[in-house]
Amino acid sequence: MHENIDVLEANRNPHLTGAPSWLPKDRVNEKDDTPEESCLAFGYLRGLHDRALAIEFRLGNGNRDYFSYSHLASWRFNPSVGLLLKFTDDLLTLVLVRGSNLDALVKQSVNLTDRGFQRHRILWLREMDEMELRKAGKGEPTIDRIEIAEFASQEEPDDWLKKNAPGFVRPKK
Repeated sequence: MHENIDVLEANRNPHLTGAPSWLPKDRVNEKDDTPEESCLAFGYLRGLHDRALAIEFRLGNGNRDYFSYSHLASWRFNPSVGLLLKFTDDLLTLVLVRGSNLDALVKQSVNLTDRGFQRHRILWLREMDEMELRKAGKGEPTIDRIEIAEFASQEEPDDWLKKNAPGFVRPKK
C-alpha cells in the first residue's frame, strides 16, 4: 500500500517523477541502509547508539531461543572457557557460549564483550558447523557451542557450572 501511495504522489506531482530515487521502494537493496551487520558467528547493530531489544540464540539443531536484554542481569567472559550470560525472569537462565576470539573486534567496530553485549548491540549468535569454523579467518570470532540451562533454585546453577564450566565457579568464602 505504501508503495502505491508513493507512485500516485509521483504521478500527481510532475516535479517528483524525475527523482524517484528517494522513494522507499528504490532504497530496499542499498546495503548502507540496513542497520544490521554480521560476521559468521553473530549479527549486530551498526550504529553506536542503536540498541537491540532481544538476543536470538541460533542452535545447531535448528532451534532458536530469544531473550530480552531487559532480563540480562550480568555476563562474564573468560577466554579459556567462553562467555557466560545470566538472564533473570520467572526462572534463572544461564547461556554458555563456547568458541574462540569471542572478544575480537569485527570490522574494527564491535565484539561480543564490551562493544557488543555491554552496549546491547548484539542481535543474534549462532553455533557454527565444522565447515564454517574452518572458513573463519585467523582471529575472527567463532562459536562452537551454545548451552542454555534454566533453573528454579539458586543451588542448581552452581552445580551446573561446576559440571559444565568450572572456570566460572567462584570459590565461596
